[in-house]
Amino acid sequence: MVKNDLFLRACHREPIERTPIWLMRQAGRYMKEYRDLREKAGNFKNFYKNVELAVKASILPKKILDIDATIIFSDILTPLESIGMRFDFKEGEGPVFENPINSPQDIDKLKPFNREDVEYVGEIIKGVNQELSHEIPTIGFCGAPFTLAAYMIEGKGSKDFKKTKRFMYNHPQDFKRLLDKIADMLIDYLNFQIESGADAVQIFDSWAGHLSPDSYREFGLNPIKKIISNLKRDKQPVIHFTKGVCGFLDDITETEADVYSVDWMVDISKVKEKVYPKASVQGNLDPYVLYADYSVIESQAKKILDSWGRDSGHIFNLGHGLMPDMEVDKVKFLVDTVKRLSVR
Repeated sequence: MVKNDLFLRACHREPIERTPIWLMRQAGRYMKEYRDLREKAGNFKNFYKNVELAVKASILPKKILDIDATIIFSDILTPLESIGMRFDFKEGEGPVFENPINSPQDIDKLKPFNREDVEYVGEIIKGVNQELSHEIPTIGFCGAPFTLAAYMIEGKGSKDFKKTKRFMYNHPQDFKRLLDKIADMLIDYLNFQIESGADAVQIFDSWAGHLSPDSYREFGLNPIKKIISNLKRDKQPVIHFTKGVCGFLDDITETEADVYSVDWMVDISKVKEKVYPKASVQGNLDPYVLYADYSVIESQAKKILDSWGRDSGHIFNLGHGLMPDMEVDKVKFLVDTVKRLSVR
């Protein structure tokens, strides 16, 4: 049993004494302790594959910020190696793939997913639960099919996703076939995380906002629905995060997630009108507010809390991740402020 189950109760819209808070990319380079661990690892891939170091990184936010949930330290690309995608992380450039998907025939070369290839992820979950004595919930995660397909086709990060969209529009059925293969992989991957002790899982659809509403309905939505409907869980909530969600507000509830995590480009009260009380909402402070003065951080946090109101079902978070040059003291101030202002 989790000692502080505030986050889980909010996910299920059960009574809460205050709003829970955790932050995307809460273990990151803005923390000196994280930078020290990364230096010890040598490179990013070694870092997230080293169980001991990844556990230490995962629990830093609890020790330093006293957040209400911890997300495991890993990467959304982690399971792709198992199906035959070869990539590495280049400093200042991010992930770069040796064998991107260039044609429909390349999809046929993908191998079946094997849990044994990601055994270290299960060990990280177990290690976090052990190190924190299961004081707070542990969140597992994956990238969404569209987001992972975009990386696989582009071969790296992108600003315009030209290659992905060209492939999607020229080969729509093959693109759907690729998304379906990725969805099958992620069902097994997330089930493995739940079996390893994850108390919740989050699906990151970081690039879906680059799709039109029609394209999102045709390509982005069904793979997420397939994943969520095939998870084997006992009350472990599923969080669906879509960056650029404002274009898809009428569609996202079809995925039947327990929680919808939203960016800062939408009014959280409008999202509440769409999804509550069927589902909870997570978000949605603009991360760049944390570069502002303390008084501004407090007023912006209060505005979001007031927009939601006193109902359960809200998990405070950022609309995206923390940045490497942010100040730990301001992040800690945000956490403390949300806890203080949200007491019921």
